[in-house]
Amino acid sequence: MAIKVIAQLREVKIGKNPGKKFVMRPDLYVPITEKKVFQEAATHSGISAGVIKAAWDAAGEVIRTWATEGHSIPLPGLGTMRFGVRSKAVEKLEDVKANLISVRRIIFTPNVDVKDELKNTSIQITCLDEDGNVLKRVTSGDSGEIEDNENGGSTSGNGGSQSGNGGNNTPTPPVEEPDYDQPSGD
Repeated sequence: MAIKVIAQLREVKIGKNPGKKFVMRPDLYVPITEKKVFQEAATHSGISAGVIKAAWDAAGEVIRTWATEGHSIPLPGLGTMRFGVRSKAVEKLEDVKANLISVRRIIFTPNVDVKDELKNTSIQITCLDEDGNVLKRVTSGDSGEIEDNENGGSTSGNGGSQSGNGGNNTPTPPVEEPDYDQPSGD
């Protein structure tokens, strides 16, 4: 398995250095339906898809209720989920008001197994020109570092190998992009 990414040459008009740059985006897969999930779970567990759907719906209702009450909810085999807010910080008690909250957030914290799986999964980048023609392909080459917003940083990972078309093994240069997700307080 590999995570598939597209790096396409585009005109970038924002940021420190506007111009033509390779901009990366996920190569989107076809969404999997709930029905397919229930069928696959039934195959792996020996429990009927109908029973799995009923349990799934009940678990979803419990998770939604408890999360909106402020709990961090375990998601079996995945990690935890909770709700949070992004807000401005103020110095004075009398300045604390609801309008300081800029956005409500859903926060997912993956467990160690999910982080390890992501860290050890190779990334395949297909580089395209502006017209969508393939220029080269690159596999992995990154450190496997995982962003960990909950713990204020990242965890390091493994390196990988690079391979390109026609023996061109040079990675695509990184694109400088503005950081739109800077908290002003939490």
